[in-house]
Amino acid sequence: QVQLVESGGGLVQAGGSLRLSCAASGGPFSRYTMGWFRQAPGKERDLVSSITRSGDNVYYADSVKGRFTISRDTAKNTVYLQMNSVKPEDTAVYYCNARHYRSPSWLDYWGQGTQVTVSS
Repeated sequence: QVQLVESGGGLVQAGGSLRLSCAASGGPFSRYTMGWFRQAPGKERDLVSSITRSGDNVYYADSVKGRFTISRDTAKNTVYLQMNSVKPEDTAVYYCNARHYRSPSWLDYWGQGTQVTVSS
């Protein structure tokens, strides 16, 4: 079973940048599609970005397209989320997710979350 540990959150001014990291251990990193979700107070947890096992395909929510970049480093078993031109509405707890398919369903693993606060 994979364990995920996020880091890199904090307080940043609007327009600034932040890079989140998620280190995976306990399982073959290449097995998992990796993603970043976020949850603001009183709201549901939403998918922000994801990257396939090979890294060839990525997804971004419309709200972050052109500002955030997801990447993965297989040698370091780590996935990153580079956040540029951040906005106050990006304020949330960010969660790292790893998922893979084991018949008959998908299995999801979560990190503990890291707080990102964007001041205006």
